[in-house]
Amino acid sequence: GGEEEAAGSAGRRLPLPGSGHSSCQRRQPHAARPELRLRPSSPAGTCSMDSDSGELSEGELVSPAGPDCFSSKNLALQAQKKILSKMATKTMANMLIDDTSSEIFDELYKVTKEHTRNKKEAHKIMKDLIKVAIKIGILYRNNQFNQEELEIVDKFRKKLNQTAMTIVSFYEVEYTFDRNVLAELLNECKDLVHELVGRHLTPRSHGRINHVFNHFADVEFLTALYSLDGDCRPYLKKICDGINKLLDEKVL
Repeated sequence: GGEEEAAGSAGRRLPLPGSGHSSCQRRQPHAARPELRLRPSSPAGTCSMDSDSGELSEGELVSPAGPDCFSSKNLALQAQKKILSKMATKTMANMLIDDTSSEIFDELYKVTKEHTRNKKEAHKIMKDLIKVAIKIGILYRNNQFNQEELEIVDKFRKKLNQTAMTIVSFYEVEYTFDRNVLAELLNECKDLVHELVGRHLTPRSHGRINHVFNHFADVEFLTALYSLDGDCRPYLKKICDGINKLLDEKVL
């Protein structure tokens, strides 16, 4: 619709960033790409963020391409429409996932579905990830974070950068992978996100944050993902290719 267009607006990019214990055993066809770049369509005033806004029914998770086609970009657009429709003000924003981020998210979805053997759970993990990212993006763009919280934003960005480089390094240099090191970095990211949104979002959103990070920081999941002789290797390669691109572009 016209009100969702961001004509000529140049926004900031806010990257963000998940049980099961089985290993991946079959490969999925290539899908699309994750890290969120959220762009506002117009200068926004103060907004009141209801952390329970933006609820999506399970039916809304179905892609126009069919019930078996997962699209992180489509899911993000659904979420932002729901969230914006319930905001206290008429703030309008056009939030998009760039192609590289969308590819990473979709690879994370596929590898999560393989590991958990549960498509519904994989959808829910990615839905929670996208919802939290969009809500933080709305708060950030509407200047809702105080100075102390902005310092947390800076700490989170540095920790996320460190985590991203570690993910890639563990993939590129064989036999360096340490699941406990990576799990610790992800849990540190989780703690910073909780701290950042502490006074803005309700327990339900904090539960979503835990749901996302508890999955991706699970050592059994990480072990399956980095297994040298496992079928997860192609997913990991695409994820790391995307992360490298975001690092090169200074998004991460």
